[in-house]
Amino acid sequence: MYKFIKLDSSDYIARIILNRPEKLNALSKELQQELSECLRKCDENPEVRVITLQGEGRAFCAGYDITPPEDDVSKKANELMRGNIRADIQRLHRTARFMSSIFDISKPIIAGIHGHVIAGGTDLALHCDIIIAADDANIGFPPVRSMGTPPTHMWTYLVGPQVAKWFLLTGDTVSGKEAYEMGLVLKSVPEAELSREVEQLASKMAHIPWELLAANKSLVNKTLDLMGRNMMQVIAAETDAVAHQAPIVKEFSRISNENGLKAALEWRDRNFN
Repeated sequence: MYKFIKLDSSDYIARIILNRPEKLNALSKELQQELSECLRKCDENPEVRVITLQGEGRAFCAGYDITPPEDDVSKKANELMRGNIRADIQRLHRTARFMSSIFDISKPIIAGIHGHVIAGGTDLALHCDIIIAADDANIGFPPVRSMGTPPTHMWTYLVGPQVAKWFLLTGDTVSGKEAYEMGLVLKSVPEAELSREVEQLASKMAHIPWELLAANKSLVNKTLDLMGRNMMQVIAAETDAVAHQAPIVKEFSRISNENGLKAALEWRDRNFN
């Protein structure tokens, strides 16, 4: 039924697995579309009370799929879109709406994260309700060094302004253990125990009827929205579009288009190793 995700449902739990392991589950448009559709169907399914989200292979999600287009026509179209700030804002608003749609699902979503949880991978995880991390997961938003800003923003709500600024002003990453210590995730466990921990928590929640789960999740979400979360996503998308006009972002795109993404990433991170 799906190409880029896997779905298994039983005992009131829907288990979704991102399934682009060869790309470290990078968020292509197609994967996002499948995930959005799957979550909507799970939300409408009375046999589902809890949703879990994990990644196949070596990573939960290494970010948005930013692999440069292969043909010159597509490269030019991509450059023109990012060069037009209004078109870029509209594109990033779609990203923000996709992430907010995950936040707005009525059923609790438990993310089990391992390996690389980078950039868009953090956007995805932080819009879930609860995160359990592998001890050695690699979590952060390195693109702030030369590629823009997060197109969505949950950092401040989860870890406070000082730690949020540290993440976004350095692009540094933390392990799952460190993420637990700063309150970014609920729990950190050895990777071999991750799926079991996620399943145990989901099973506990699944004993509670959907009506009560939805009511209590909604209460917390509405509190965050009263704190400006919903408008903050709009602001984050527009700020990212503005940041894309910086010369260093254009230079990253040039290197990526001419020499490949790996070369651009090495150039981005050369002063931070």
